[in-house]
Amino acid sequence: MLYETIGIARVGNIAEVKEMVLSAGQLILRNGGIIRDIQNWGVFRLPKPVSRHQVRHNKGHYFVMRYDAAATTNEKVRQTLGVDPRIIRTANVKLGDGKLERLSQFGKVPWRRFE
Repeated sequence: MLYETIGIARVGNIAEVKEMVLSAGQLILRNGGIIRDIQNWGVFRLPKPVSRHQVRHNKGHYFVMRYDAAATTNEKVRQTLGVDPRIIRTANVKLGDGKLERLSQFGKVPWRRFE
């Protein structure tokens, strides 16, 4: 199945975000998945302040991963990102029903930058 993970990491070093995406990507590849797309959306203000690991966050570094993997692999990715203290929030979504003609309908995500 095709999955999309949107992650919000704490603002700081871009190397930390790359490291988190790399660890999730390696987990997907080790379990037989295929990474379709990785995008760095950059730093944005959060819709409302979020408290995570006893720290209040107003901004976050957004990234998106699209990948084909089994449901168990998606669950492992979700758990791995969920326990990382550098992650503020994640959202995992299953896209489509696995039919190739329907999966081709999903394109790039249009995004405007507000600061």
